[in-house]
Amino acid sequence: MPTFETAAHFKRDFKKLSPEERKRFADAIQDKFVPDVAKGQFRPGLRVKPVQGVSVPHGQSPVMEMTWAPDGRATWQYGAQVRAGEPHVIWRRVGGHEIFDPGPA
Repeated sequence: MPTFETAAHFKRDFKKLSPEERKRFADAIQDKFVPDVAKGQFRPGLRVKPVQGVSVPHGQSPVMEMTWAPDGRATWQYGAQVRAGEPHVIWRRVGGHEIFDPGPA
C-alpha cells in the first residue's frame, strides 16, 4: 500500500473544492489511483503523464498529473520511500485545469 503526504499548496487547493468534488477526488484515489500505484501501471482513464515545463532537481522524479474528473486535475510526484518497498506519493496541487496556470508574471 503506497504512503502519501500533501504539500501546503495541495491542502489550500483541497479546501477550495466543493463537497462533491472532494468526494469524487477521494473515490478516484481509493478506487483507481491507489490500486494503480501499487501495480506500477496506470489505467488510461486517469490520463497520468508528466507535467510539461516543470523542471525538477537531478535525482527527483518528474511532477506528474492525473485526471480525476472532466475538469478535475491533480499533480503529484514520487518521493523517497517511507516504508520499505512501498511507493511514496507527494500530492502537490488539486483542482481544475487552473492549477497549471503559473499566474501573473
